Amino acid sequence: MPSTRITGLSRHHIKNTKCRKTVMALLSISVVAPLIFLVRHAGSYNSGSGQTDFPDWSFSRSHADGTRRLSALEQIDHVFPKDDNLLVREKEDERPQEQPGIHPRFQEQSDIRQVVSTVKANKRPQEQPDIHEVVLTVKEDERPQKQSDIYPRFQKKPDTRQVVLKDDVLSYQSTPGDKQESTEGLLDPSSLQHNQNSVKSAISERKNLSRTESEFSKKSVDSESVGTLHVKKQEKIKGILDRNVTLMHQQLTMAKVYASIAQAHNNLELLQALKLQIKEFQEVLGEVEIDAELPVSAPSKIKDMGKILLKAQDQHYDCSEMVKKLRAMVHVTQEQTRMLKKQSLFLSQLAAKTLPQGLHCLSMRLTLEYYILPPNKREFFHREKLEDASLYHYALFSDNVLAASVVVNSTVSHAKEPEKHVFHLVTDKLNYGAMRMWFLANPPGNATIEVENVDNFNWLNSSYCPVLRQLESAAMKEYYFKANQPAASSSSGLKYRNPKYLSMLNHLRFYLPQIYPKLDKIVFLDDDIVVQKDLTPLWSIDLLGKVNGAVETCGASFHRFDKYLNFSNPLIAKRFDPLACGWAYGMNIFDLKQWKTQDITGIYHRWQDLNEDRVLWKLGTLPPGLITFYNLTYALEKKWHVLGLGYNPAVRRKDIETAAVIHYNGNMKPWLEIAMQKFKSYWTKYVEYDHPFLQLCNIIND
Repeated sequence: MPSTRITGLSRHHIKNTKCRKTVMALLSISVVAPLIFLVRHAGSYNSGSGQTDFPDWSFSRSHADGTRRLSALEQIDHVFPKDDNLLVREKEDERPQEQPGIHPRFQEQSDIRQVVSTVKANKRPQEQPDIHEVVLTVKEDERPQKQSDIYPRFQKKPDTRQVVLKDDVLSYQSTPGDKQESTEGLLDPSSLQHNQNSVKSAISERKNLSRTESEFSKKSVDSESVGTLHVKKQEKIKGILDRNVTLMHQQLTMAKVYASIAQAHNNLELLQALKLQIKEFQEVLGEVEIDAELPVSAPSKIKDMGKILLKAQDQHYDCSEMVKKLRAMVHVTQEQTRMLKKQSLFLSQLAAKTLPQGLHCLSMRLTLEYYILPPNKREFFHREKLEDASLYHYALFSDNVLAASVVVNSTVSHAKEPEKHVFHLVTDKLNYGAMRMWFLANPPGNATIEVENVDNFNWLNSSYCPVLRQLESAAMKEYYFKANQPAASSSSGLKYRNPKYLSMLNHLRFYLPQIYPKLDKIVFLDDDIVVQKDLTPLWSIDLLGKVNGAVETCGASFHRFDKYLNFSNPLIAKRFDPLACGWAYGMNIFDLKQWKTQDITGIYHRWQDLNEDRVLWKLGTLPPGLITFYNLTYALEKKWHVLGLGYNPAVRRKDIETAAVIHYNGNMKPWLEIAMQKFKSYWTKYVEYDHPFLQLCNIIND
């Protein structure tokens, strides 16, 4: 029995074992074989990405009823965990198509490097040059077109870049809208063409300026043409650089017009808004002249002002009313300009007649030093030359020590034979000691100089000289010293109240033969001139029987007789030609022999008596000089005497540098602060600024 029993059990066991093997084989075929296939495929997939080792597959997952082994799919999930921080996450419509035969998880979690490379290849935009240098060329066949039947990913992106101008190249810069995958915002061909035309116009203008400058540099032109062309070029360039400034000024003007209209219509809300914008604009503009000086907030303020102006235009625009307001504004502006010009002229006249503090200090210090000197050291040398007619004599009448020193220094420095030049300097009593002390301490080299006091000319008195008699009259004193005169506050009135008209120094030019009776010829020099060449040839000029040798100053209609004389008076009208050419005092060669023969001083006296009530001409010495030397003046070449450096900034440098004498006639004298800096250096180079007296009086070259 037992053996039989055991045998039965063995048979049953064997039978069960066979059945189990059969089941295991079936399981191997149905489950394990596909699993091995999948694992091998996954291994080969990962080895392609550089990953050769798989982690341990025998992981367990906790379960409610204990521990169990992970299924094949769970193991795959463990090996390829889903990562929320993948480098590239594509959109649903942009994922690569699923590959047949591969599990979706493997499809999604494929090799990262390949995914990144593929996505970049698909997403990479077309290569573009640097946005600062891209040249925008739009042709009809290259203009972007809408492609609604094309998948959006591959559709050509709209060009939302801004057209810019840099270095004469029309280009565009990308804006944030470049990355938007939308067909909106395409450049409108008409607007693009408009932008191209406007920018090309600016390019053409700038190139024309460059071409003009290039052509100019190749030509040989004088220095004045250089200055004129440079000014014009700068004005054109300025017009390019200050467009925003110009626009802001225009907007400011229109805002003022609309503010006036809004106030008239009692539109307080609009009026308040306009006033606020006007105030902000005025603060921003200030003294700004070019766009580079504007603050960064300027563009936004321009836009805000534009919105307010559009609102004002919608509410209050009326053509006739606008014209009236603009005309009123123009009229007010013209009146303000006229008043400012008048005030400026008045102040310039006042500045021209005021003695600078430094010059006053210099005169006082020199005067003190002179009267400290012993009497035997107050005399000049070579007094025997003062009446030698064979030498070259100059007459200089001045009360300005510094100005007189420049005239003498510049003349001597250019003289070929300075020992033959003699200077006759006459001043007033107040500056007599200072003038003598200066030239005693600073003698003019080998030249001879003498300083005299006009008050020592005893023959020059009111019984002989009409000007002195008129200056002593009650009418003249009232004209000069009464503040309630109608013209007292006007610029013209101030001009003729110049102290020089009260000084006989200004009228001594009509008494040269009386002052220097033994001389035959003499050159008269004003104290506001600079000598740049040797003046010796003047004495060899044949004046053809004329008395006065001078440079004429008239142009087409400028500086002719009618400018200085009153031709409404019959005494003037019947004796003189109104179109006769005027000439200049400042550098004149006088033939004193002919002077005496023609009785020039007597002619001057007669006309001065006729003008006692100032009806023939106003005060001054040029009008009576024109009358006195009428038809007795010899015209010198222009190069001898160039005028206008005291009032005319357009004097050409070529003319200045080739002139024998340059004249600072006008209010802007070179020793004043109002002098024109562009001409001042011709005068200052003859001033000894390192002299102790000049340093003590703080006279410096600024």
